[in-house]
Amino acid sequence: MRDIGRLALASTTIISLIASTACTASSGESGDGGAGPSSKPASTAPGTAGAAGIGDPDFPKDGNGGYDVRHYRLKLGYEPAAKRLDAVASIDATALQDLSRFNLDLTGLDVRTIKVDGAPAAFSREGHELTVTPAQTLAAGRPFAVRVAYGGRPEPIRDADNLGVYGFIPTADGAFVTCQPNGAKTWFPANDHPADKATFDFEITVPKGVTALANGEMAGRPRESGGKTTFVWRERHPMVTYLATMTLGKFQLREGRTAAGLPNLAAADPKYASALNDLYTLSGKITDYWSTVFGPYPFGSTGGVVDDYAAGYALENQTKPMYGGFDPDEGIIAHELAHQWFGNSLSIKRWQELWLNEGFATYAEWLWSEHKGEETAEQIFQRHYGSLESPMWEYPPGKARPDDLFNNSVYTRGGMTLHALRQRIGDKTFFDLLRAYTARYKYGAVTTDEFIAMAEERSGKQLDGLFQAWLFTPQRPASW
Repeated sequence: MRDIGRLALASTTIISLIASTACTASSGESGDGGAGPSSKPASTAPGTAGAAGIGDPDFPKDGNGGYDVRHYRLKLGYEPAAKRLDAVASIDATALQDLSRFNLDLTGLDVRTIKVDGAPAAFSREGHELTVTPAQTLAAGRPFAVRVAYGGRPEPIRDADNLGVYGFIPTADGAFVTCQPNGAKTWFPANDHPADKATFDFEITVPKGVTALANGEMAGRPRESGGKTTFVWRERHPMVTYLATMTLGKFQLREGRTAAGLPNLAAADPKYASALNDLYTLSGKITDYWSTVFGPYPFGSTGGVVDDYAAGYALENQTKPMYGGFDPDEGIIAHELAHQWFGNSLSIKRWQELWLNEGFATYAEWLWSEHKGEETAEQIFQRHYGSLESPMWEYPPGKARPDDLFNNSVYTRGGMTLHALRQRIGDKTFFDLLRAYTARYKYGAVTTDEFIAMAEERSGKQLDGLFQAWLFTPQRPASW
């Protein structure tokens, strides 16, 4: 993610963000043939209950315990005029313990029916927790399948003091869907925490003339029937839920391949048609360049989407970064595409370690500037280090705060940490480390301790003091 407001202040570039307008209602299409009660009383089957959170101490109710999701199949019908979603989510998971009941994250929306392994299941709702009680206890180690039919008018999460507006955001011609950190639950039932990654299939039906974009690559051409168009997208690589998207609108598209042969798709709302060619060209060039710096590109395609919604940020949705209501410059594109390695392929286990995403992507911006023959990473580092009164010195980025996740320190001081490491171990060892790091943890989850251990392993140096000064001490480092 990149906060455009913060970036504008840092660079003295002012970006004008224009808010989208809403439309009036019409009828939607059912995803499961008829309505039903939004909840049922839970049964009392023997066994144990999965925890209501995945175990992240800073976000104790995010995600769920007791199971691991392998795959989501989302069949989604959306009517922009009515702002109505009707859907069926099919979830393949494995029980990690004996489960008499388990939770999914879902906020708003009406649940019609739930089946577990084809049998009707009882369910109840409390806040964003959807508690499911299968007809029989699920044994530890057993694969199981959940089918949830649901619908309603999705509403985004609004957190003006910290994260802004995120999740499923209706727009005049469709929806802008960016879910970091925990907004997936606004449009599908999920284990909504980055510690549980899964593959995804999306089947999205919208009125004719609307384009549906999702992660991964399209499986066949769009199908038209009865005034509607169905798009099928497949992300075959593991993905965290906050990176999933079903962004909809009347987009102009440009498709092709990068110079290295990777499929490349850029999309822009007609208001930002002038950005389309640059977005396509730069996304291709930057992806190919990062592949030489960070190691092979981890996914099947690249590109980006500019929508006419004034989000105030960009988000690194897997394979398709989203730019909310502005024409992105090279630095922002470089940042979001670096996330395809750092944050998307290598995902964090706990939100407090967000610097592993944002510090790396910020440092990538500096590397792109250096590559272009503009400011070097050293010059940028020294400029920030010279800001003696910056509040980032009081915010150690190694433990991001849940009420201020996207603080400038997590980005800038996180990036400075990497440059300090580069200074200490030298260019060759540093860039060899980055490539080895992305290879070792490809499609997995990472921690700060694992990165530090690998940096020491590859460099042969003891680096505790450096990382303590830059990541965990609430003051400006004097030496490292």
